[in-house]
Amino acid sequence: MNKTILRLAIPNIISNITVPLLSIVDTYLMGHLEDTGYLSAVVLAGVIFNIVYWSLGFLRMGTTGMTAQAYGKDDQKEAITILSQALIVALGLAVVVLFLQQPIAYLGFALMDDSAPDVMNWAQEYFFIRIWAAPATVCLYALNGWFLGMQNARFPMFITILINVVNVVLNFFFVYSLGMTSDGVALGTLIAQYSGLCLALFLLWKEYGVYWDDFDRKLAFQWTKVQRFFTVNSDIFLRTTCFIAVFSFFTIQLNKEGEFILNANSILLQYFYIMSYGVDGFAYAAESLTGRFKGANDTSKLKTSIAYSFYWGLGFGLCYTIIYAIFAQHLIGFFTDDLSVITAGKPYLIWLIIIPLFGAAAFIWDGIYGGATETKIMRNTTAIATFAFYFPCYYLLYPYIGLHALWLGLILFMAARSVLLTWYAKRVIFN
Repeated sequence: MNKTILRLAIPNIISNITVPLLSIVDTYLMGHLEDTGYLSAVVLAGVIFNIVYWSLGFLRMGTTGMTAQAYGKDDQKEAITILSQALIVALGLAVVVLFLQQPIAYLGFALMDDSAPDVMNWAQEYFFIRIWAAPATVCLYALNGWFLGMQNARFPMFITILINVVNVVLNFFFVYSLGMTSDGVALGTLIAQYSGLCLALFLLWKEYGVYWDDFDRKLAFQWTKVQRFFTVNSDIFLRTTCFIAVFSFFTIQLNKEGEFILNANSILLQYFYIMSYGVDGFAYAAESLTGRFKGANDTSKLKTSIAYSFYWGLGFGLCYTIIYAIFAQHLIGFFTDDLSVITAGKPYLIWLIIIPLFGAAAFIWDGIYGGATETKIMRNTTAIATFAFYFPCYYLLYPYIGLHALWLGLILFMAARSVLLTWYAKRVIFN
């Protein structure tokens, strides 16, 4: 079982850890320009993309769980039906995003009207370039989710590595060779996403082309299958909406405190994302295996895979805590030379050290519940953690501890989800 978990987890860890490079490279390049307003612009535009893409991220998780169960039942026709549904929905949603890009930008930037005019102009320039990557980004959610459901973690790894290599090379070229700023990193991200989509489609055709022989168009549009697809994904969408509320609120409140506080804490959030993507490697493995053993009705292997996934995931989270504790004083300085930003971030370093201990279990449970397609519980527990813990913590404690209330609220959000999902597991997962 350890070998099976690592076979899935290691490629996921490699690909997941490279995911933040899309924002880390942008943050690094903009943070070292003479005007740190470019960094603020990328951060603020990034909030809107988080809202848009996180809200559509249900395609990845929902597709993985359902596909893994089809794989466990050895139902090839069901697997290709799920992929076709996911790609149809992905393309439809991407068209909607492109059509509504002006209203999305207006509403998004209206929430951040405290920023300087130059910063807002740069942020909008970044947004209206990168938004055209939406079709590639959303289709990759569906394709990577399907590959993971098919117990294939190598293909998402290849795709993600290509995206990030292209992104890094182009961003450095556009910024240092062509003298571009936030518009250059947006263009690099745009080209990188379509490069990844081309590779994903090639790998699909090469490895799974024979699956399309079993494709049944009528089955893809059969009401019971369509209903299940949208039920699972609507629950994940609502759960993701809570995540969007938490992290968008986080950045919006930082923005109100000024440019230095915004940039410093945004850098710390990058390290949080690095941790979450690393632990998510085992969460993705747990998701693939939970769906597979649920589909095969193998309770013994299901329990074993879950136990071992927790051993690996929690151990990985502890490693992040140790690393962050050792290098705490150097973490912010890696992203920027601005002493004001470095000084502004130091009081909040302690939260970055603590949070992996509380977040790891929640990430692993997310994978397990996603693989079992028990999405209603995921939705409800995340809503409770958001509105009964995160927001009350901030509003009750902000007058006394300031922005530390944001970080404490984030920790309570993670801890509440871990406890609630553990409590439901006996009845929902193991029954």
